[in-house]
Amino acid sequence: MPRKAFTAEQIINKLREAELILNQGTTVPEACRKIRVTDQTYYRWCKEYGGLNIDQAKRLKDLEKENVQLKRLVADLSLDKAILKEASRGNS
Repeated sequence: MPRKAFTAEQIINKLREAELILNQGTTVPEACRKIRVTDQTYYRWCKEYGGLNIDQAKRLKDLEKENVQLKRLVADLSLDKAILKEASRGNS
């Protein structure tokens, strides 16, 4: 089965749809079939997006992207520092 990349908005909408289905008295597996995701995906989404509204989910994704960029920057600077330290040791 090909993997689909859902946006945060789509995930939240699917979780809301599943919640409505569950409130009608159906089981989680049945609700998952109706929103066309696996049980595992549903529970993972609930863990990550449960209780968030769309604006909060967008902000969360933006912060996660920024965090990745900052981690990459710190790694690059740490590498530069180590190279400079090694080079200065060689000059002594």
